[in-house]
Amino acid sequence: MSDKNITTRLLSIHRCLSIFFGPLHWWPADSSLEIIVGAILTQNTNWQNVSKTIEKIKQEGLLDVEVLFHADEQYLSQIIKSCGYYNLKAQRLKNFIRFFYQKYDGSIKKMFNRDWRLLRRELLAINGIGPETADSILLYAGEKPVFVIDAYTRRIFQQHKHISTEDSYEQIQQYFMNHLPGDYHLYNEFHAQIVMVGKNYCKRKNPNCRDCPLSVFLT
Repeated sequence: MSDKNITTRLLSIHRCLSIFFGPLHWWPADSSLEIIVGAILTQNTNWQNVSKTIEKIKQEGLLDVEVLFHADEQYLSQIIKSCGYYNLKAQRLKNFIRFFYQKYDGSIKKMFNRDWRLLRRELLAINGIGPETADSILLYAGEKPVFVIDAYTRRIFQQHKHISTEDSYEQIQQYFMNHLPGDYHLYNEFHAQIVMVGKNYCKRKNPNCRDCPLSVFLT
């Protein structure tokens, strides 16, 4: 398939899902810091548990850079217990907050004023921050044109023969970013749509291909 045809097909998929789901307005949060915390906590767990955990963090007055920086890690791990792997996630959250506080004075504006490619390298150097988490932070908190690749993206686009099981995270990301306009809003909505398809139709077990809005693209 030519590059032009790939672009046309990807944009057709996006339009189809836009009609089916309507605007999704993801990521649901009141601040960039809340998005970042959520991106770290959502590793290996479902969003429902993360949402409850963030509410608990808010209730405890912890959703503040300086407060999180000075918070005891053991105390923090107990607060976030409901999101699973809480000791590890408390450590990862503290790792990010130390970087953010010390490198950027806890300033969201200062951090995201940095070239996003350089910032991505810095985020990936933080222990516990992998590509999906780093890119979620850049896309959703920083509004940078970075396409997030997750398990849903792999599953759906392997099913539709766009990518193969051997493709790396970077190869899949470049597939999307090389064939789509570099637009934050497009990447935001498209990834949110992919998540909806993955959660509700293209499931790992018992997929519902018959009712999937993308079934037309398999014919």
